[in-house]
Amino acid sequence: MYKIFMVEDDEVIAATVKKHLEEWDYEVKCADNFNDIMHSFAEFEPQLVLMDIKLPAHNGYYWCEKIRKVSKVPVIFLSSASDNMNIVIAMNMGADDFIAKPFDLEVLTAKVRAMLRRSYDFGGQTGILEHNGVILNLSEAVLVYNNYKIELAKNEYKILQILMENNGKVVSRDDLMAKLWESDSYVDENTLSVNISRLRKTLESIGLSGFIMTKKGIGYKVA
Repeated sequence: MYKIFMVEDDEVIAATVKKHLEEWDYEVKCADNFNDIMHSFAEFEPQLVLMDIKLPAHNGYYWCEKIRKVSKVPVIFLSSASDNMNIVIAMNMGADDFIAKPFDLEVLTAKVRAMLRRSYDFGGQTGILEHNGVILNLSEAVLVYNNYKIELAKNEYKILQILMENNGKVVSRDDLMAKLWESDSYVDENTLSVNISRLRKTLESIGLSGFIMTKKGIGYKVA
């Protein structure tokens, strides 16, 4: 079942579209916190986003640009501001299509189905992890924070993935080592310490000091 994330502040439109798409066996989540769209996006992991332009706090262009920094998920704009300038801006921000309001639900569904078919019939899905504004793209091993976007080394990526997947929990050194080096051969504990140190330096270079916390004698967790 494909998951669709709808960013629309008109509750009537959002509810109507949600009900209609669910009848086509799509799982639909409507945004309810327009100050932190990225957290909901990362948590839901949709395969497609329907985005309005005029929104509380930040407009749809802003959120589309944020999404594009971490994901290739298709974005379709739905807006009554359908003049050529807005369409051009939407496409330049990374949108894949633009549907003018008012729209026919059957036309919307046809476009959604076509977009999903083109995007996923021959390719994989892009997942991300998010914690306190830090976003990890799982398919590209890329970290995004504020205006920074950096590629991580293999072990840096794996350590951060494990810690972010266990958000709120302390991951023991033994568990980290077992997942990083999946073999029966002995690995010196100092090797893990070196990798943690390198990752911390990478994070500090983009203003993320203290993102990885040490629980003395136990392991590590994300702040």
